[in-house]
This record gives sequence, structure tokens and C-alpha cells, in this order.
Amino acid sequence: MKLALIGVGLIGGSFARAALAAGEVNAVAGFDADSAALSAALDLGAITEAAGSAEAAVKQADLVMLAVPVGAMRSVMRTIAPHLRADAVVTDVGSTKADVVAAARAELGAAVPRFVPGHPIAGRETHGVQSSQARLFEGKLFIATPVAETSEDAIMRVERLWQRLGCRVERMDPAEHDRVFAAVSHLPHLLAFALVARIAREDDAERKLAKAGAGFRDFTRIAASSPTMWRDVCIANRDALSVELAGYRALLDDLQAALDARDGDALEAVFRAAAECRRTHATRLDAE
Repeated sequence: MKLALIGVGLIGGSFARAALAAGEVNAVAGFDADSAALSAALDLGAITEAAGSAEAAVKQADLVMLAVPVGAMRSVMRTIAPHLRADAVVTDVGSTKADVVAAARAELGAAVPRFVPGHPIAGRETHGVQSSQARLFEGKLFIATPVAETSEDAIMRVERLWQRLGCRVERMDPAEHDRVFAAVSHLPHLLAFALVARIAREDDAERKLAKAGAGFRDFTRIAASSPTMWRDVCIANRDALSVELAGYRALLDDLQAALDARDGDALEAVFRAAAECRRTHATRLDAE
């Protein structure tokens, strides 16, 4: 099977390396707007050939993986649609799904039933194909978000492939996916970026960062993630993310009021509820 990989970053590169290592594909035509990333992907063996364009990459592909920032999905779909093989399955790894589904419906034409939107819950705080790993998805969760018109055969092909790469597979409605991940992924990234950015703007930033310990490290690790990717995720899922951010801001206001009133009981009640929740779910959370 020949894979076309559009976007050769961390997730796309890891997917291609895993699929090649597992023998699920025997050739990968890669394309990326960043020529340096494309060269690095060739050197790492994440792709077997570098295509001169997205159109050229998909022409002979049995499976097309879109691993570009979600903000670029629509234009990429528009570009490749006329060049897809009639039986090619198209899928993606975007962190938001409702907008990607809307883009597919608008741009993929006859290929819409063969488009399987998906999201592997895996990653690292570093980005770029140089950080890719063939075993990145082992033991991780892959969420497929098919819609009414998605072919069951296409869904099964994509789900079976992710299973062979070591993933557990679940299905979710695209809107429900975006609502859930606004809370447990998109908001944490926004907060980590915000905290580091706030400190970086201060005159004594270097002194503060020099004294930072494990708590700061653990909370802000994801602030080293791709700014472009997370910019697009936040904009794409802005409605659900805004709801989560408003709820978080309201809780911060409550904590500020407790501090101002020296209300230790109120602070401890929030801390205790959080600690109990985190401990209850520690086994699953830490396994991810």
C-alpha cells in the first residue's frame, strides 16, 4: 500500500514511520511546504520519496494522511481533491474535528464518503519530524469521528491500521470530541503558553526561571509545543474553548476572593476536590 503524507511533522512523521515499520505500507510519498522538513523526513526514513507538490504526492496513493495544522486543512483538501484516486481513503490527525469535517464536505467532493476524520491522543512537547518516533502510538488512544456519509469500509480500514500501530480505538461525534478536548487538551495548552509568556515579559524573568522547580516544569512542559499548530487549534475550537476558559476564569475569581478574605477553608475545599479527582484518575492519566 502506498501512503501519501501531507505534512511531515511530529505526528505525521511518526505515523509514517510506524506504518512502514509495521509493514502496513511499503512506500510513502511525502510533501511539506517546508523543504527542510521534507529533507529531514527523507533522512530519517519517515518517507521514501519527496513529492514536489501535494497533488503529486496523492496521485498514486491508496491512503492519504493529512497531518497539517487544522487551519491549513481546507486549502490542502481543495488542492488534492481533483488528484485523488477513485478508491483512495483520506484521513487526518487534526486536534479539532467539527471544522475539519466541514472543510471536507466543502472541498473533497466525491471523496467525502472516503474521508475518515481522526485524532490520535499522542504527542510530545517537542515538535517537527526530527522528534518523530515509530512507537509513539503504542498503547495510545485513537479517536475516529466519522459522520453519516462516511463509508463503513473506509472507517474500518483506518481503524484497523491504527490498531496495528498499537492504538486503542474509539469513535466519537465530532462536536462532542471538540467539547471534551477543549477541556482536557486545548485549555491546558492555552494556560501553559499564557503562564510562560507572562513570566517571559517580566524584567526578572531569568531570575524566576532559574529558580523554577518540578511543579513549574510539569505544568509548563507543553508550552514548548508548536505555536502554529496550537494557534490554529484554539481558533478552530474557539466556541468550546471559550466556554472552558470562562469557567476557569470564574474559578480563579473565586480563589482570588478567598485569598483576599484569607479564607483558608475555601481554598482548601477547592484544592481537596482537585487532589481527590487527580488521585482517583491517576492510573489512567499517568499511563497516557
